Amino acid sequence: MKRQSSLLYDFRKNKVLLLMVSPVIVFFFINSYLPMVGIYYAFTRFDFNGGLFGSPFIGLENFKFLFQSGTILKITTNTILYNLAFILLGNFLQVFVAILLSELPGKIFVKFTQSAMFLPYFVSYVIVGVLVYNLFNYESGLVNSTLKQLNLQPFDAYSTPGIWKYVLVALYIWKQLGYGTVIYLAAIMGINSEYYEAAKIDGANIFMQIRHITIPMLVPTFILLFLFSLGSIMRGQFDLFYQVIGSNGLLFDATDIIDTYVFRALRMNFDIGMGTAAGLYQSVFGFIIIIVVNTLIKRRHEEYALF
Repeated sequence: MKRQSSLLYDFRKNKVLLLMVSPVIVFFFINSYLPMVGIYYAFTRFDFNGGLFGSPFIGLENFKFLFQSGTILKITTNTILYNLAFILLGNFLQVFVAILLSELPGKIFVKFTQSAMFLPYFVSYVIVGVLVYNLFNYESGLVNSTLKQLNLQPFDAYSTPGIWKYVLVALYIWKQLGYGTVIYLAAIMGINSEYYEAAKIDGANIFMQIRHITIPMLVPTFILLFLFSLGSIMRGQFDLFYQVIGSNGLLFDATDIIDTYVFRALRMNFDIGMGTAAGLYQSVFGFIIIIVVNTLIKRRHEEYALF
């Protein structure tokens, strides 16, 4: 009774704040929690006549097919490796560029550079796909046109899976570099200037200041962004992969990820059960990764953990 009255008291005391946050709660309930009922599709052979609960229940047959076909292993490996490259290489370059910009003397040049780097973030992946096609097209692409002018053999990029690993990573970093740099630059601007002044008095040069002050101060921001990124490590950048690679089956071995596989399962085969099974596997695997990494970080740096 006492606990219930305490809850009522907290509700009355914070009713304005609760009222303000209620649209967010409704939004996530409708868009995130209510659709979770669709998980049931993963255990059915979906029939459009029967609908959700009228389709035949087949248990784990969809999952069994995924694992026995070997497809899930390939697309899981691709998804994790691509996202690790995006996260690790992306964060390293963002930290490097943020430190570089923070040490440059010209404020106008820094602002111009920062704005120029931020612009690709707003470029649609549809436009990126068009640019890449016009760059690597075998007949009239910029690369092959240049090679022909130099009397060299044209290069068929869309039949060479190996190069797209590097192209996709480069495109992602190009788009995200400016956004991540702004976050790290804001963190650097928040570091107390007295630390640097004390280091200068002690005779520390600029490299020693970066090593012993700037980088350690950026560790909490790095860990927080790293954990947020890990939350989507099993969810590839669908827009990037679909707009750049499209339906080119020759490149699937090196570029196919879980998101594109699920999309094709729904679009080409109308296999909603198989697509939902792959999506459920993706979510559960990503959840396990987040729990494990957060636990490891909590043991070393409890204050940096998400929960």
